[in-house]
Amino acid sequence: MSLRTWTVVDDYIAEKLLAADPVQDETLRHNGASGLPAIDVSAPQGKMLNLLARMCGARAILEIGTLGGYSTIWLARALPADGHLVSLEFDPHRAETARQNISRAGFSDQVEVRVGAAAETLPILAAEGAGPFDFIFIDADKPSNPIYLDWALKLSRPGTVVVLDNVVRDGEVVNAANPDPRIQGTRAGFDLLAAEPRFDATALQTVGAKGYDGFVLAIVR
Repeated sequence: MSLRTWTVVDDYIAEKLLAADPVQDETLRHNGASGLPAIDVSAPQGKMLNLLARMCGARAILEIGTLGGYSTIWLARALPADGHLVSLEFDPHRAETARQNISRAGFSDQVEVRVGAAAETLPILAAEGAGPFDFIFIDADKPSNPIYLDWALKLSRPGTVVVLDNVVRDGEVVNAANPDPRIQGTRAGFDLLAAEPRFDATALQTVGAKGYDGFVLAIVR
């Protein structure tokens, strides 16, 4: 099997199960024109996040890693009218691009994008009394995965759903000798999940337009 085949199948899934989406098409176009890397979730993955958030009845969502707001918009679409989403983004240019996309999609009143290192903005959120969040999506710098998972617990409640993206990394997650800090951060995240009794988790391997990867799906006990 090849990336080309996986991409064709992703396109088939999107054609059959996802409606035409000019808003998100424009989001990706704007991201590219703004110089952002094309590392957003795929359309089927975005719809999966949307469905998971709806399945758990999420009214408060936390996203760690905004990029250009593509996944943010998918998650915002799952919110009820009085729901809200906080997204954390390190890079000011990416955050401003995301705000423009979120505004165009009609979610400026429900979505807040905060700028700064998430390891620094998460304690601020906690000090402000934010949360508990019903759904938390983590898709940021991989070396900090253990930090983000720890804060996910602090800002959650029993029943909160936590999704951690990019945890297979072309299969290199099993290679303890790989010095790449992204691999080591991913492995450290697995270690935390395994040791922390408040997490009930599994991981799924995925293939598609984004290659060979996977995600962790967890619930807070």
